[in-house]
Amino acid sequence: MLISALGFSLMAACVKEVSGLGIPVLEIVAVRSIVSGIISYADIKRKKIPMWGHNKMLLIARGIVGSFALMLVYYAVTTLPLAEATVLQYLHPVFTAILALFFLKEVIQRSTVACIVISLIGLFIIIQPNLQVDGGVHYPWLSIVAGVLGAFGSAVAYVIVKKLTKTDDSSVIIFYFPLVAFPVSIIMLGSDFVVPSLLAMGLLILVGIFTQVGQVGLTKALHCADANKATAYSYVQVLFSVFIGWAYFSEVPMITTIMGGGLIMVGALINVFWKR
Repeated sequence: MLISALGFSLMAACVKEVSGLGIPVLEIVAVRSIVSGIISYADIKRKKIPMWGHNKMLLIARGIVGSFALMLVYYAVTTLPLAEATVLQYLHPVFTAILALFFLKEVIQRSTVACIVISLIGLFIIIQPNLQVDGGVHYPWLSIVAGVLGAFGSAVAYVIVKKLTKTDDSSVIIFYFPLVAFPVSIIMLGSDFVVPSLLAMGLLILVGIFTQVGQVGLTKALHCADANKATAYSYVQVLFSVFIGWAYFSEVPMITTIMGGGLIMVGALINVFWKR
């Protein structure tokens, strides 16, 4: 999960940078799908396993849910500071824990309830400046909603992945994501395609590579731990993103983001280390 978090934070930084070069979000998703698809296909051939998997309906569902969640997450990343967008995305352990209760029959412990409550308080603190009439709106509401919905979509995808780990290899599960995301993004992109420069193409390829690192780490983690516990470790991505946003994009997080993000991470740590 730590390797996964580093991969996803570097991916988000590349997405933000390449969008600044005029590349549409849907085009980023499409190119990312091509790179991820090639790597996944090569991995399946290396393992010499059937590429189409066993639970095809659930694999396709994972691809569809993941595709739209990714579009929402990328939109939030390109329209919000990196730290804020990442904090919103990492509400997904809250949604994962709730969904895992109903669909995976995983028991929600007191520690997980504490995580949910503290994380929601943290979310409220982050969006609190937007609620002040005299203070003006600091972040676009559409971007905030996209970030939260992206987190919910990610949680749905994680729960589906957890179910799929019982029937299909991690490489096959990962392969279905670009298999579905590519045609969906191309259809939605339509005539908005922009010919990327050499620098933009390099960044787009890095988006695909870093995404693959994140996906492999995530899928293997979910294979050997409860969904709500495994995803909590990924909160370290918030720290990675704060550092990258500060060091590369010169973004200084607002005090409300630091406070709210801190509460969200405290909730995750309580969930993970409660028994100890």
